[in-house]
Amino acid sequence: MELGFETIGNAMLVCHDQRPVLVTDPWIEGGAYFGSWGRSHAIPPDVTASINDCLYVWISHGHPDHFSPRSLGLLGPKKILLPDHVGGVIRDGLVDRGFDVTVLRDCQWVRLSNQIRIMSIADYNQDAVLLVDIGGRLIVNMNDADDHGWGTFVRKIIRRYDLSFMLHLAGFGDSDMINLYREDGTFIVPRAEKARPVGRSMAHWAGQWGTKFTIPFSSMHAYQRADSIWASKYTTRLCDYQAGWNAKSAELLPAFIRYDAIRDSTEQINPLPNSPESLDPETFGDCWSDPLAAEDKPKISAYFKAISHLENVLDFIRVRIGGVEHVVELNSGRFGRGLTFEAPRHSFMTSIDYGIFDDLLIGNFMKVTINGELSARPLYPHFTPYVTKYADNGMARTKRELTQYFAAYRARYPLGFLRHRLETKVVQTVRHSLEEDGSLYRAGARSYHWMKSLKT
Repeated sequence: MELGFETIGNAMLVCHDQRPVLVTDPWIEGGAYFGSWGRSHAIPPDVTASINDCLYVWISHGHPDHFSPRSLGLLGPKKILLPDHVGGVIRDGLVDRGFDVTVLRDCQWVRLSNQIRIMSIADYNQDAVLLVDIGGRLIVNMNDADDHGWGTFVRKIIRRYDLSFMLHLAGFGDSDMINLYREDGTFIVPRAEKARPVGRSMAHWAGQWGTKFTIPFSSMHAYQRADSIWASKYTTRLCDYQAGWNAKSAELLPAFIRYDAIRDSTEQINPLPNSPESLDPETFGDCWSDPLAAEDKPKISAYFKAISHLENVLDFIRVRIGGVEHVVELNSGRFGRGLTFEAPRHSFMTSIDYGIFDDLLIGNFMKVTINGELSARPLYPHFTPYVTKYADNGMARTKRELTQYFAAYRARYPLGFLRHRLETKVVQTVRHSLEEDGSLYRAGARSYHWMKSLKT
């Protein structure tokens, strides 16, 4: 391809300028989330060859369907480009392994070739957006990111381009911990069960951001572990993305495309779907009967107790592994509010040892029981972000470290950051005060999306 791009795999954008120049989030080999996820579709040989020939690799964030060390090892020498995430966990790990790493400063254009330049923007949720100017066309690669204060800045850039493409995570909602239970043992049915029209959500985003084209992205996975394959019913198929699309000024493109920027033409790529598998957890080192060892208990306690925010919202965390139970008391003698985790020892202790607890949550083979009060989203906003985003990735565990962490991001886009934080508090208050999916909740959601579309 002389000039243009391809979208393929889970979240791979491959950009060309006379030759392959850039690939984002390459996941070309192996599973993700302790083998729970595999790729939903094969990568065609010609696109694989282009990925191998790229000069640069940009990695958005640390989730293994975006940051796949095994895949990076197969690609050979590349210049690795990273967002400027506070904490620098990915940077330090890659540098230690001998990779050529460059951290991109926020909101600055960097030229990669004669007709390709990029701009990377990191946010406090440890996600990042990548803007790619390719021959005067703009690609907005949001992958898993949402506006965390940078939205106004990005929208202003989008308005400068006649042709713009948005790549964004879309789906029914299985890309998170949904293996949740109440204390009485009943399963908490996730919102994904409702299979709300995905196209309607993407049409909202198109209105909010003002891009001419929208491409489903960052959602192309399939469950493959025998203990997580139950969640396959909640995954999003390619045919689901069109349902509900009603944007009048934007066009929805297929998930896998080849765009020729010389002719401004689009060709659909039709990769073969990967055959569904059901792999034994022991394939990935997990045996559910392996008991928790005595030396594991102080590690687990130290991990959770180091995250100071947890004691404000939880009294305890209970871990059940291989018939052995361990309780971490966050508030001594109080057991009103807590979380119970049941998982195989290997993956659980790996997540503790390496600070990758989100990999365990998103894998959806671990069972989580909510003890005490139950909110519509029981792990948000006080558990998952503080443990997996701010602590594991941002290295901010204490109150002082959190203050410094948020101050670092606030300094990058002060007004946008403060507006976002205020907006988030209002949304969370509404979510916890109204019945989810009730008439008032839906009316509020519609009003919220309408106001977002009016932002400048």
